[in-house]
Amino acid sequence: MLKTRRPAPELDVPLTTGGRWVLADQRPSTFSLVVFYRGVHCPMCRAHITELDTHADKLAELGVTSVLAVSGDDRDRAERAVEEWGITRVPIGYDLGRDAMRAWDLPVSKAIKEGQPNEFSEPGLFLVRPDTTLYAAVQTSMPFLRPHLDEVVDTIRWINENDYPARGEL
Repeated sequence: MLKTRRPAPELDVPLTTGGRWVLADQRPSTFSLVVFYRGVHCPMCRAHITELDTHADKLAELGVTSVLAVSGDDRDRAERAVEEWGITRVPIGYDLGRDAMRAWDLPVSKAIKEGQPNEFSEPGLFLVRPDTTLYAAVQTSMPFLRPHLDEVVDTIRWINENDYPARGEL
């Protein structure tokens, strides 16, 4: 089980732009923001990741200079998401394996209709401190009920201004 104020699970995934995104190598001023999404098949993911892409500057102004959207999609499906969704600012990771999904406490679902991969993670949004300790986690077991990204931006601003500690530490 994930716990705030404790080390976040390792995360090392390939990027559609080449190279790899490794959580331990990130050096944000305030937080890394990791958003797990279901895959290119999901219209709710399209809306969420597209919105995330438009918030890149606002997040960077708050010291969130390390952002990743990642799924279990293979490279072709991840590249399709980038192209079809018009993602230009947020790095897109892929090939998230079941072990990583479980390490991040993400619910794993199986395909129930055509066009879905055999299995995929459900959504999650995580704030990780520069020392790679978990600050906050929001997970859902279905494509719905995700945090609104305007609210995420406002919350990070408030956290920074008030030096608010991570909660859920017990």
